[in-house]
Amino acid sequence: MFLPVNKNDMTERGWDRPDFVLVTGDAYVDHPSFGAAIISRVLDAMNFKVAILAQPRWETDEDFKRFGQPVLGFLVTGGNIDSIVNHYAVSKKRRSVDTYAEGGQINKRPDYAARVYSRIIRRIYPDSPIILGGIEASLRRLAHYDYFQNRLFASILIDSQADLIVYGMGETTITDIAESLRSGLAPQDIIWLRGTVWKTKDISRIPEDAIHLPSFKELKADKLNYARSFNIQDRNTDALNGKPLVEKYDDVYVIQNTASLPVSREYFDWVYELPYERDYHPMYKEKVPAIEEIKFSIIANRGCMGSCSFCSLTFHQGRIIQSRSQDSIVKEAEGITKLPDFKGYIHDVGGPTANFYVSACEKQAEFGACVDKHCLTPAKCKNLTVSHSEYLEVLRAIRQLPKVKKVFVRSGIRYDYLMYDRDETFFEELVQYHISGQLKVAPEHVSDRVLDLMQKPHFELYDKFVKKYYELNRKFGKDQFLVPYLMSSHPGSTVEDAVVLAEYLHKNHLRVDQVQDFYPTPGTLSTAMYYTEVDPRTMQKVYVEKNPHKKAMQRALIQYYKPNNYPLVQEALLEAGRSDLIGNGPDCLIKNQNYYKKEKEV
Repeated sequence: MFLPVNKNDMTERGWDRPDFVLVTGDAYVDHPSFGAAIISRVLDAMNFKVAILAQPRWETDEDFKRFGQPVLGFLVTGGNIDSIVNHYAVSKKRRSVDTYAEGGQINKRPDYAARVYSRIIRRIYPDSPIILGGIEASLRRLAHYDYFQNRLFASILIDSQADLIVYGMGETTITDIAESLRSGLAPQDIIWLRGTVWKTKDISRIPEDAIHLPSFKELKADKLNYARSFNIQDRNTDALNGKPLVEKYDDVYVIQNTASLPVSREYFDWVYELPYERDYHPMYKEKVPAIEEIKFSIIANRGCMGSCSFCSLTFHQGRIIQSRSQDSIVKEAEGITKLPDFKGYIHDVGGPTANFYVSACEKQAEFGACVDKHCLTPAKCKNLTVSHSEYLEVLRAIRQLPKVKKVFVRSGIRYDYLMYDRDETFFEELVQYHISGQLKVAPEHVSDRVLDLMQKPHFELYDKFVKKYYELNRKFGKDQFLVPYLMSSHPGSTVEDAVVLAEYLHKNHLRVDQVQDFYPTPGTLSTAMYYTEVDPRTMQKVYVEKNPHKKAMQRALIQYYKPNNYPLVQEALLEAGRSDLIGNGPDCLIKNQNYYKKEKEV
């Protein structure tokens, strides 16, 4: 049974008013891949009355008045993806489809959705508590660089006029907030909870052990201050060894409390076993496209020990791996097999990275993730626990279920972690049973210098992985492809680096259909590099390509074989001093210009 979406639904439940109205920038999809669904289901299970206001019209107040003023407050999220990233490609051109909206319509939420919704609510209901959550609020919780407007933004807590932010995976935090509000506490007095950001004008309320970051005024005055600030933030994301952080705005202080503690396996299981409908609400006449990939998929873990510089997962979910029990995952799989439109295929069993299922090391439980070193880069930590045995048992158990024809792994395999496992059983069974024609992995680049800035393993390891992958395919009589994700114009990448990448693709007869031009999104180390042009970890200068034309050159080199890319590829090769790659030789990326002219005339 879906939660109420209008007053009639409330009347049927015997409610006069909801305790909370959850406002989301996504369509209402009651599936545990949607953060709004998890938060609403958790609160519902804790006997709070939650109504859902999905993709309200922001040009009018009507939708925001649908339920009246809730008893305890409004919960606001921009949706599963930052609304700016959702709306605009890296070129800043408007996207044509929003997979999280009915019928894929692109006009169902505003830019900066969480901020816009919150301001409207504050104007209509000035006394109602407003709590922000979700990825947009989480990554914009402190001052941040906004690529779309090419400037530094204040904390979304300031701009939105909200009372609190819940950052990270907020099930336990939002429950504590709800209990506090129900007990009669004002939101401005809820200042002690982990995983929250709050504000005050009273400096005496700031925790004694808090680290004071450069003020917003100082950040705007000098980009290097922002680099220093981000480095401090990056070193204080862990729940066990992080410190509270303080950022000053004129006479207001924004305080980020330490992150929420990792949840127990039992609690994790409980959250994902709540009675989700696993579908979009029947009020929609057209399909919500996002359901296609996730309806028959299962979340098995959260957190990421990979720490890629360009990824916001560390900033949002943290580095400590949390996973569900085999029994819970298999129970969910059994439920999926009973759905009327199930065709026998489990689309995915994973999380941010599918094969991160066990804790990185025993020390993390007591001391948290290391501040000064990472688990996988620049090399594997000697204390890293590498094991796929538990995850493999989960996949085996699901494979044995009646009605299950195939279990795919699509949420991403960390190939370096896979290669570090001396037991090849998982790799063998992955190739035998869990690939849907092609396996997608993310080497990202071939330049070790660029890979170091990305916090990715050196390319030599990827080469070894490729050889092993195809060796296993031959062993088991499989004809499965490998699709590498590659990124152009990441900080540190020059046109010369892009040429080397193109040479690798040409030599190995690889044609890549999808190329990701680096997108500076809030909350990542790479974005801090892009904005400041230094590496916040070392404060050393980093080359950053910001010229759109030259960025296009780097991107075109990865797809050098496309005729429409020829002018850009030629220009890039000449600029890099690599005219030897233009011509009819076996190593050439493109033929000479006269050849193309004659071909066109014919």
